[in-house]
Amino acid sequence: MAREGLYPEGSITRRVNRENVLLLGGGRALLMQLAHPKVAAGVDQHSDFRKRPVQRLRRTIRMTMAIVFGDRETAVAAARMVNQTHARVRGDGYRALDPGLLLWVHATLVDSALVTYETFVKPLSERERDEFYQESKVLGALLGIPQEVFPASHRDFETYVASVVASGELNVGPTARELGRLVLRPKLRLLPGPAMIPFEVVTAGLLPPALREQYGLGWSSRQERLFRLMVKAIPRLVAVTPPVLRVWPLPGRNVSLAPSLTLTS
Repeated sequence: MAREGLYPEGSITRRVNRENVLLLGGGRALLMQLAHPKVAAGVDQHSDFRKRPVQRLRRTIRMTMAIVFGDRETAVAAARMVNQTHARVRGDGYRALDPGLLLWVHATLVDSALVTYETFVKPLSERERDEFYQESKVLGALLGIPQEVFPASHRDFETYVASVVASGELNVGPTARELGRLVLRPKLRLLPGPAMIPFEVVTAGLLPPALREQYGLGWSSRQERLFRLMVKAIPRLVAVTPPVLRVWPLPGRNVSLAPSLTLTS
């Protein structure tokens, strides 16, 4: 029998996060994080992102899966490893444990999960969005975000995300652009650069327009048509994909990922 986790099997957190298609939103979340100059500086100065950008995304996914789908012991251990790593990340004018920075990074993951799920799986009601957001506070609290920092409701959370994007607090400088190129066109031995064009189009399409422009991502009528085509085609493909390929882990299966986690900033 699977041991109890932080989130019950029927929770919306598990229902949303087990969809493999959410990987398409990974680039959006990373670019939104890197758009914050302090986050970009921390990632650039305290990680191997320039050499291994895909591995960083993989570590983030492993951490999330451990907390969402692991038993309570696995979830707490994964969060502890992240917090210990973040405690060492500090530099000129920033520290990874700053509640404001933690909230922004957390917000990019929550917002990107919802945007990607609703774009490529199916729409959610406002009640479901709020339920997902409220449950996300459990994960955020484990990673050191004080309860009083969280926006109260999902609507407040949406306002917070939009206000940060519009406030000028985000500023895509040279470091973010360089790291962003590695997100969109990572150097993969088995895949030529052009093979990543669909992922780049999806990422650009999902990004807030202001950030898309700051990153200098092209958005021609041809790219927009391709994005709209994928928005129509992918949900239909997801709907007919068998669970063994569509979701991870399969419903009813808990996971224990702590031994495989090698998390860095």
